[in-house]
Amino acid sequence: LDELILLGDKSIIIEQKISRIYPQENLFSHIIGQIDDDNNGISGVEKSFDKNLKKNNLPLKLTLDTDIQYLIREELKKSEEIFQNLGSGAILMDINSGDIISLVSLPDFNLNKRESIKDLNYTNKITKGVYELGSVFKTLTLAAAFQNDVIEPETIFKKLEKKIFCDKYLIAEYDKELPPDLSAEQILIRSSNIGSVRIAQKVGIEDYSSFLKKIGVLEKISFDIDEVGKPINFRWGKCKLATASFGHGITTTPLQLAKAYAIISNGGYQIDPTLVFKTRNLSDKKKILKSEVSKKINPILRKVVSTKEGTAHFADVYGYEVGGKTGTADKVKKGVYTKNKINTFVSIFPISNPKFLLLVLLDEPKPSKDYIYHYRDGRPPYKGNWRNTAGWTTVLITGNIIENIGPILATKY
Repeated sequence: LDELILLGDKSIIIEQKISRIYPQENLFSHIIGQIDDDNNGISGVEKSFDKNLKKNNLPLKLTLDTDIQYLIREELKKSEEIFQNLGSGAILMDINSGDIISLVSLPDFNLNKRESIKDLNYTNKITKGVYELGSVFKTLTLAAAFQNDVIEPETIFKKLEKKIFCDKYLIAEYDKELPPDLSAEQILIRSSNIGSVRIAQKVGIEDYSSFLKKIGVLEKISFDIDEVGKPINFRWGKCKLATASFGHGITTTPLQLAKAYAIISNGGYQIDPTLVFKTRNLSDKKKILKSEVSKKINPILRKVVSTKEGTAHFADVYGYEVGGKTGTADKVKKGVYTKNKINTFVSIFPISNPKFLLLVLLDEPKPSKDYIYHYRDGRPPYKGNWRNTAGWTTVLITGNIIENIGPILATKY
């Protein structure tokens, strides 16, 4: 600069300009967002709070934890090495306050480069991605039945078919070995499609749709950043009730799914996910579901992880009492179902006194035939796997994440 000034060229005009440097580079890119050349926010927190920050000149404190964000991002990066997925996402949230401790979406980008990113794969998968999420909806179906007092966990559903038709559409079980008689509890633990249909039919269209609306999965969510997706509208009918019961033909964002699971498991209290730290009185929370819903659902979610019949044993990390539900869904492209998957696992821990919710999503994972699976219950290692389901992909990554972040959560929260 000094050498340019010494040239004495009057066409060279020195202007002072404020520039922003992001020392964390990619770590919070989808949350912080980008600015333009005039330092105006154009996405993320930079956009949402741009005017307030300039007007008040006060710092904005976020709820995020840098150490945990880093550890979760590292495990998601490792998933790409194992399962060759296109991308991934994760959200860790305080189940009682809605404070988001970590929110990661991959691929991400370096905020210091100010690049124009048009590739849709860089979409924030947690807040803006709108997906059919599969069997994670079965928890919502069972919770709706408990809320409306139509069944109990031990209610038996007899002579469940392996496949049924709704109009011309086939609904079938993924697990062909399921017994014909299952309790409501076993329907969720063993992830029965037909059983979930039967439960939803007992609830009915009006009460089921009302329940989903109440817990916030059907309409666009209000959030701290503008990059949020809008669930696709549809018309209710007997076939839509049937397919929605197991997460087919119904969409939402992972952020909204996380909110729904939090409400179902925290005693039925309304929460609003947030990235901005604020002082609040948690005793003033609004109760929107019966306490019995959580009391009945949470032990079942634990069995999904802890029992041999469950689909999520790779997340059974010793000492953390993890509960949760898997979801494997065919990805829709241009209105057509493909063989590519969206694999999701929503976990809550410790399930006997819920505090944290961790949702992990893998976008188009592939089965890993060379990976060596290590069971947490002492069974011999298992090499290679042909199943492209959440239980063999997302659950594994979730277990690794909880194992790494658990000690930090135990000491800081």
